[in-house]
Amino acid sequence: MGLALGGCALHPQRGAATQNGDRINKPPEKQESVTSEASPPIPAPQDTEIGLAHEASASSAASRPQIPATNDLDESLSKLWTSTENDSAPDNEDGGTDEFASNEPADNDSLDLWDRIRRGFDLTDQQNARINREAEWFGRHQAYLDRVAERAQPYLHYIVNQVQQRGMPSEIALLPVVESAFQPYAYSAGRAAGIWQFIPGTGRRYGLQLNWWYDGRRDIVASTQAALDYLQYLHDTFDGDWLLALAAYNSGEGTVVKAIHANQRRHKPTDFWSLRLPRETEQYVPRLLALRKIVANPEQQGISLLPIADEAYLTAVKIDSQLDLATAAKLANMDLEELHQLNPGFNRWATAPDGPHRLLLPLDKAAAFATSVAELSPEDQVHWVRHRVRRGETLSHLASHYKTTSAVLSQLNKLKGHSIHPGQYLIIPIESSNTADDAAESSKQIAAQETVNAVDKTLHTVNAGDTLWDMARHYGTSIRQLRTWNKLKSGDDLRPGQQLVVGFAPTPIETSANLHMLTMPAEIAKPRKITYTVRRGDSLARISQRFRVTIQQVISWNAIKKNKRLRPGQALTLYVPLTGDSERG
Repeated sequence: MGLALGGCALHPQRGAATQNGDRINKPPEKQESVTSEASPPIPAPQDTEIGLAHEASASSAASRPQIPATNDLDESLSKLWTSTENDSAPDNEDGGTDEFASNEPADNDSLDLWDRIRRGFDLTDQQNARINREAEWFGRHQAYLDRVAERAQPYLHYIVNQVQQRGMPSEIALLPVVESAFQPYAYSAGRAAGIWQFIPGTGRRYGLQLNWWYDGRRDIVASTQAALDYLQYLHDTFDGDWLLALAAYNSGEGTVVKAIHANQRRHKPTDFWSLRLPRETEQYVPRLLALRKIVANPEQQGISLLPIADEAYLTAVKIDSQLDLATAAKLANMDLEELHQLNPGFNRWATAPDGPHRLLLPLDKAAAFATSVAELSPEDQVHWVRHRVRRGETLSHLASHYKTTSAVLSQLNKLKGHSIHPGQYLIIPIESSNTADDAAESSKQIAAQETVNAVDKTLHTVNAGDTLWDMARHYGTSIRQLRTWNKLKSGDDLRPGQQLVVGFAPTPIETSANLHMLTMPAEIAKPRKITYTVRRGDSLARISQRFRVTIQQVISWNAIKKNKRLRPGQALTLYVPLTGDSERG
């Protein structure tokens, strides 16, 4: 399901999140950077590969693990985050547990999470035409609100706990509805990702890791902590004005500061409603307040809210090292797709070697999983191939074949640079559904890739602007291999209309029905359709590099004629890889 309520919010220069057909808004023409030059540096919080004080640990098989409810997870996370020098941390000494407890339902008669949320509302109830317009839109789209609530169900209890534990208004827990409609794989034209829609720079500023294995912007726990830290910083920056803080979360604090200064020069009020802000931002805050209005009194708005129990659904289970996610799903007795939905931060088929070493699981699955994973031998946690390097093979060649990267192979094998030699053995991770026999056979068949027969080849017609690098990326091979297949020398130029052979070796890995799961979950492997608005100074080369696609792909997707120049404001359709930001390093 999916789509942002009335469109995804726009962090600076990020555009609207990718949607599947629901209402979206056009991004503002001018947006400021999230990281204002005047902003003080933000101390990076500790990494969220958490050693939860009470979490289920895979390292203690001797006794039945004690699995925390979401409440216990919140307490442990609070202790982790309050140990950092962060203005958003709760003031009480025990990390916010008492403050959190005061936000629990007062009696057993009220066990609906929506009740708890509305009791925690703290933003002023306002009558405003902009709010009413947004509320009316929601009133006409009951099915949409049902879809959003269904997507929010696994995550919302945890987020409400975190928001209330910090003493924030409960309206903040509804912000992912506006940002992403609780789609963990939402991605925008401005490269914002996850339910809180962090762009790469702001994510790193708040301690979120981005690497080949893992994107913390999609991690429910890590991104929630980062978003609340950022919102608390903005709240403090704007002297406790939550509406200005929310506007800054959408368009950047620099945009809001400039609007305030403009009004001050004209001796005008500087509250949110009086400022001249980007159109998207002027809709963003009213949209959240419209949601508040609906949750506060759904019957009055002609809406029924899908019930969500005010009880723990998720818990974190600590694992000691990297773990194959297919193996984890089997041990937890759950579908692999569901495991990915609860742990969307992982880009590949396994957890990241350097953490976070934890998985979020349904509460009723966690104890058995923790016991089972503790009994796994190290060789069963992640599956590996021991590959003997043959003459002519390169690290990039092997990385392409095994669907990994040269950097990963270099790190795992402690190589100095990317040099390898014939006879050398390399350890290579593979997805667990491939048997040892498959892997051994695959290793043997790499040498056969030098020869291409009529059955295992295709012809590529060179277009203007094509390069061997573009073709290698498009077909999942290497420049060296393309040269070998086509007897090209290092300095040979490509000519438009030239036909080049591209071969495909029939390895067991490549012919597997689960090829799309070999390196990443299906939701991540699927390219995202986005609409990018051309800016002054943009070129095809610059845009293709920004989104890690080829120039020819951009031309093809948009039927751009030869020698046709791009115009500022022109809308381009792009299909971008969700892992592009992580693969930048």
